Amino acid sequence: MVVTISASYGAGGAYVGPRLAERLEVPFVDRAIPNEVAQRLAVPLAEAVRHDESTGSVFERFIRVLAPAGLAFGARPFLEHELVDDAAYRDATEQVIRQQAEEHGGVFLGRAAAIVLKDAPRALHVRLYGPRALRIERAAAMEGLPREEAERRLVDNDRAREAYVHHFYGADPDDLSLYHLAIDTTEVDLDCCVDMIASAVERRSP
Repeated sequence: MVVTISASYGAGGAYVGPRLAERLEVPFVDRAIPNEVAQRLAVPLAEAVRHDESTGSVFERFIRVLAPAGLAFGARPFLEHELVDDAAYRDATEQVIRQQAEEHGGVFLGRAAAIVLKDAPRALHVRLYGPRALRIERAAAMEGLPREEAERRLVDNDRAREAYVHHFYGADPDDLSLYHLAIDTTEVDLDCCVDMIASAVERRSP
């Protein structure tokens, strides 16, 4: 059983994904992927996370914030000559996603999984979205942030996710032709979204 979720910032992906996985009794696959990629490429975790969160110098502030986090996992600081090219990173990430989907199934959040697993039998691809202003309000409320900070995070996160999909796949995450189901989560309660997706999965399964 495979479900991919693409979610704009503030659209509730981090809420819906884990609860859907629990409902379907399958793994929730999100931030574990950079660890797997780092192991397969034999590079420090910080470098895998750097690729994972950014695809260009416009996101250097993400690198500065996230790279030290890799040290908490025992990764040594990466050196410039150790940088892995984009194709190797993409291929390793896709291998992790496909292997997980084939062996265990799961609910996959982000990672352009709808594209990577577009040919997976019976997979359901979902897009969660909503008007920008309402997503900012939700993020501020759910994360306890001032509205200005929530807006800044929305701009940064949406731009990073769009750049990731465009850079590696030449696609637009807002292209609804990539998905079977799209939900405006600012109009539909998040728990109801879980119910809707679970029902679609059950009806789609053989």
